[in-house]
Amino acid sequence: MGTVKNKGNVREASCQEELTAMRDSIEILGGKWKLLIMRYLTNRTSESNHFKKIQRGINGISAKMLSKELKDLELNLMVTRTIQNTRPVTIDYAVTEYGKSIIPVTDMLVQWGLNHREKIKEDILV
Repeated sequence: MGTVKNKGNVREASCQEELTAMRDSIEILGGKWKLLIMRYLTNRTSESNHFKKIQRGINGISAKMLSKELKDLELNLMVTRTIQNTRPVTIDYAVTEYGKSIIPVTDMLVQWGLNHREKIKEDILV
């Protein structure tokens, strides 16, 4: 069960509060691309991540979709956008400190996905 902090008091979240929190999470991070973008950026925190580099690094994402998803992630305080003083102008994207809170979630999803692939391979070979 999740916990809710209210005026310094901590209590267990009700089922409805948990479902609402899950819906909020899915609205912010749901869809085909947002978690992939976040994972891409969190794996490259020491690099300069400009738009075209991200697009090339995430197989299959269109420029239009990447632009939309980056704007949504920025609006939700998950990524920052920094305009570089270059010609032509480049914009770097990075995960915010708050955005780094998603790392344990993506770590778990990655491990689950790796385990799932192995499970499927094992069952097919049996």
